[in-house]
Amino acid sequence: MTHLALSTGTPAFLAGPADGSTPTTGLVLWPDIFGLRPVFEGHAQRLADDHRWAVCVIEMYPGQETLAVQDRHGAAAAFQDDDKLADLEAAIGLCGTAETHVMGFCMGGMYAMKSLASSSITRSVAFYGMVHVPTGWAGEGQRDAVDFIRPRPEDLLAVFGGDDPWCPEADQDELEALGAQVVRYPGAGHGWAQDPDREGYRAADAADAWTRAEAFLSGDR
Repeated sequence: MTHLALSTGTPAFLAGPADGSTPTTGLVLWPDIFGLRPVFEGHAQRLADDHRWAVCVIEMYPGQETLAVQDRHGAAAAFQDDDKLADLEAAIGLCGTAETHVMGFCMGGMYAMKSLASSSITRSVAFYGMVHVPTGWAGEGQRDAVDFIRPRPEDLLAVFGGDDPWCPEADQDELEALGAQVVRYPGAGHGWAQDPDREGYRAADAADAWTRAEAFLSGDR
C-alpha cells in the first residue's frame, strides 16, 4: 500500500493484497466529504486482502486537504464533473486490472453514481450518495447523479438510511423506479457505515450493508 499522485496530480492511496498476489479486479473508492484519511486506507487494505482487489482511494479535495468541513461545503460548488471523471480514469489505469468497480460514501457516493459515465466501470455501489446535487454544492460544471444513472441503472446498488436529510425518500424512490437496486435501513440517518468513530454509526446495519455491497461487486446481484 502506498500514497501517490494520480496522473492528474490528485493525491491517492493504492492498496493491493498483502500476500503479494496479483489483483484480479480493481476498485476505485471515493471517500466522504472529509476526504482521504486512515479510515479509508483501512477499508482499502481490507477489501484488497479479502477479495484480491487493487483498491485506489481518491482525495476529494486535492490541494485543499486541510479545509474545515464547514468550508468544504462551499468549496464543492467549484467542483467539475469532468475533473472528477478524469481522476476516476487515472485511478482505473493505476489499478491496472481487466475489470474495475467503484464505491463511494456521502459526497463520494454521489461521484460513485456519476462514475457510471465510464465504460471502464462494471458496477457501482453508492452509500447514501446525493441523487441530486445539493443546493450549496451546485456549480456550473456539475450535473445531477441521476443523469449518469439512467443509461445503466442495473449496474448500481444504492444504500440509504431511512431518515437521511441529504437523500430524501423521493430521491431514493427515483433511483428504484429507474431500475437500480436500492437497499434502505429504517431509522438510519447519514454517514452511518464508513467510520466507527462518527456519531450515528450503526454497527449492525454497517456490517450488513458492507456484506451486500461486496457481494454486489463480486457479481452476486
